[in-house]
Amino acid sequence: MTTLLIAHHSPTAHVAALRDALHAGATDDAIEGVEVDVRSVADVQAEHLIDADGVLLLTPANFGYMAGMVKDMFDRTFLDIGGALSDDGSGEGSAGGGGKKPYGLCVHGRYDTTGAEQSVQTIVGALPWTQAAEVLSVIGDVDDAATERAYELGGTLAALLMP
Repeated sequence: MTTLLIAHHSPTAHVAALRDALHAGATDDAIEGVEVDVRSVADVQAEHLIDADGVLLLTPANFGYMAGMVKDMFDRTFLDIGGALSDDGSGEGSAGGGGKKPYGLCVHGRYDTTGAEQSVQTIVGALPWTQAAEVLSVIGDVDDAATERAYELGGTLAALLMP
């Protein structure tokens, strides 16, 4: 059985609704052979990220950046999960060999998510991970269309991990 880790920081009802939709999509009846581990980023340790076959990140956009709790998760785990930077600061030559762990990203913001998306992608670019789906950016209130898109993202990541 493969594992999808949904690592989230869900401090508001809007972000919690997205988390629940991501989880529902990842556990859809059509998904088989994938265990879904939903975990607050405060509780995520390096071994959770290493053991997962895929990762789905959920963060609010705070002051043009990912949530501080998400950054804390990366700060605590980066080197242990294969993070490496080349001399020029890029992710070229990151540890982890040829295997690339698929990941997805969902960001909620009141007005803009650009900085939050870029900050996550900068860090992930130095990991042995590969973006497996388009970033889901949700601006403003989380409506049915937004939760449907989150459901699809959760299902997409889980389907990619099916044996």
